[in-house]
Amino acid sequence: MSLEVKIGKLKLKNPIIAASGTFGFGQEMSKFYDVSALGAVVTKTITLEPRKGNPTPRVVETPSGMLNSIGLENVGLHEFILNKIKILERLKMPVIVSIAGDDIKDFRKLAEELSGFKCVSALELNLSCPNIKHKPQSGKFKLIAQDSYITEKVVSSVRKKTKLTIIVKLSPNITDICEIGKAAETAGADAISAVNTVFGLKVDITNRKAFLGNTVGGLSGPAIKPIALYFVRELYQAVKIPIIGMGGIMSAEDVYEFILCGAQCVQVGTANFVDPDACRTIVEDLKRFVEKNRISDIMSHRGKLGLLK
Repeated sequence: MSLEVKIGKLKLKNPIIAASGTFGFGQEMSKFYDVSALGAVVTKTITLEPRKGNPTPRVVETPSGMLNSIGLENVGLHEFILNKIKILERLKMPVIVSIAGDDIKDFRKLAEELSGFKCVSALELNLSCPNIKHKPQSGKFKLIAQDSYITEKVVSSVRKKTKLTIIVKLSPNITDICEIGKAAETAGADAISAVNTVFGLKVDITNRKAFLGNTVGGLSGPAIKPIALYFVRELYQAVKIPIIGMGGIMSAEDVYEFILCGAQCVQVGTANFVDPDACRTIVEDLKRFVEKNRISDIMSHRGKLGLLK
């Protein structure tokens, strides 16, 4: 029974990927189990210059999920190359580096610099973090992934600077995700990650203020799974490149739902905060799931929602 999948030039032994910002750099988790059992790992998002992130508190629990407003805190490209690359080189699995920038030049520089390292298997362009601000020519606040023109320009620019597999991470905070997905595909993206977190807010009624220091954050976890499934299915019907589903995946059954809706593989995020062993457990449970249901090749079920007997 096969669980193997291919995303661009990436060959994964199974469709389970540890999501950005939820798994460290793999080395921490390797103290508990063999992380190479997973399909791949996505690093915390890296920017050209170091970022301090948003004011605290940055994380708060909600019913069926969590809100975060980290603000892409990270050490920056120079420190990442100096110290973190060594960690990634020791991982015996595909490593996807997540990158973000304030403009096209940032993305282009990051892609160019990171393409020289053998341990970097792919780049995920984080165009959709809800906790940072972008101002296009109109001057109105927008995420890059809310603007098809800017999305296409960023992806096209990165495509010219790297031969690595390019994955574009899209936002659910949009009216027509397919327009953005098509723009990314046209510009040369090899795959799409869908979806990032949903805008959210939690109120502290005792102090009559928001719980998060940044007021608004990104909602993740089981609460957003129906939204994520909807967008994955929409994208599957609109683009030809692979889709990486994400949003509330906690079990092997969740993975199968995303595959039926059109995902080729998935990223597991919030579940890692609930149980650091979540990704490995889902891999093992998925093996048992396909065996129990006599599924010889799980990819043969991709996008077959309502079509299988």
